[in-house]
Amino acid sequence: MKNRSIILSAAVLFAMASAYEAKAQVGTPYIHDPSNIMLCNGKYYTYGTGGGGLWSPDGWHWSAIEAPEGVNARPGGGAAPDALKIGDRYLIGYSATGGGLGGGHAGRILTMWNNDLDPNSKNFGYTEAVEVAHSEFDEDCDAIDIGLFLDPTTGRMFATFGTYFGFIRQCELDPKTGYRKEGTKDLDVAVDCEASDMIYHNGWYYLLGTHGTCCDGVNSTYNIVVGRSRNVNGPFIDNVGRSMIEGGGKMVVAAGYGKTGAGHFGRYIEEEGIEKMSFHWEADYDQGGRSVLAIRPLLWKNDWPVAGEPFFEGVYEIESVRRGYALELAVDFQRQNVARPMRGSTDPIPNPSFQKLEEVIGTWPAGDIPARIGDYMFRPHQKWSVVAVDEAGGYLGAPYYKIVIEGTERALAATADLEVKTVEKYTGADEQLWRIEQCTDGTFRIMPKAIPGCNEPLCLISAGDSTPSLGKFDFNSDNCKWNFCTR
Repeated sequence: MKNRSIILSAAVLFAMASAYEAKAQVGTPYIHDPSNIMLCNGKYYTYGTGGGGLWSPDGWHWSAIEAPEGVNARPGGGAAPDALKIGDRYLIGYSATGGGLGGGHAGRILTMWNNDLDPNSKNFGYTEAVEVAHSEFDEDCDAIDIGLFLDPTTGRMFATFGTYFGFIRQCELDPKTGYRKEGTKDLDVAVDCEASDMIYHNGWYYLLGTHGTCCDGVNSTYNIVVGRSRNVNGPFIDNVGRSMIEGGGKMVVAAGYGKTGAGHFGRYIEEEGIEKMSFHWEADYDQGGRSVLAIRPLLWKNDWPVAGEPFFEGVYEIESVRRGYALELAVDFQRQNVARPMRGSTDPIPNPSFQKLEEVIGTWPAGDIPARIGDYMFRPHQKWSVVAVDEAGGYLGAPYYKIVIEGTERALAATADLEVKTVEKYTGADEQLWRIEQCTDGTFRIMPKAIPGCNEPLCLISAGDSTPSLGKFDFNSDNCKWNFCTR
């Protein structure tokens, strides 16, 4: 059976993209070679090549980090940094020269610590940078493009680095000091890529690298590939059995939706079942061809990381994964007066038309109408228009949406008694705004921006086959999951 969720076909997605621009991020999200995204005191941070970086109050609107006079937002400048939170401190790594800059391959990988990423905080202040790896002028590796990895199973920490000018190498660091671990040797783990990073999932270690050409704007062919291993040191093998030390790599994300040059993978885990991947587009046709920050859902299919598709505005059936029933208005079912064909007859007959909103809206009561879940029948009370509300803010990677019955302003809303209803007219109230995030299995979590009188984060759930409600998100329960279908 074909998947009927939002990921339908290239033709359908292209049509939706034409109706609503697939934005990377908004504000001034201009960055090259971004680090992993870090959350610090309720704000998001990422660093790029050069001395700067970006911050965001909500994960959707991004601006350049501005430091007070005499304070460097990230001292040392350098190329392609990475960031990792360990305990209550942040380890920042970056490279000085390398990458064939100045005609040679000599470079250094440096690390330093900070207690706070906000340069306006009294706790802000970097330690002195220390060298953890280097490469010589004529070496078969460039010490550039660091990726930091803390093994959740052992507590060991590793760094990978390197470019197309030779091997990608792995070295071990001390997670307490950030220094290179004494007595260890570098390992060659990949070729034919750069901007490497490691992650762990379900017993597998993954090495991600950026393949293709960089730094050429709309002509950049950057794309992110991956291999995996049961051993933290590799070998890292792709989906058809090729080792990354021999140039292998399964595609994770490439160009699309008017954006090209996907590179410098980062992973952000919100909670079990909700993950995001960050990277840059070398060129965004919708933002002057600039290099911009991108955030997409991170999915897992057969234990392989996959980039989820952007969510597009559109008209959908909102389908409960619990039973496959559709979210709808709790109104009387209006029969269509369509004669049934005579059994055995082959005479030509006209096709029945779909029920129209104007044929039934007069039977709906005024004021608030509860929501329920029922058999999907292509009826107006089951068709939801999902529209981004740019002025309402956002969350990591996306804006808030209003969810209204198609052709009306009747909006889905959360209630103080932890239920859901529809109000006659959308007003922009926080309880009428919705956070829509793709889960790691491809389904969706739907959360109100706010619930009257409740500070607990709750999501839309199926409390029963026909009863929508609000409750805690549990990735292991289909009660919490939904699909957006265009059928």
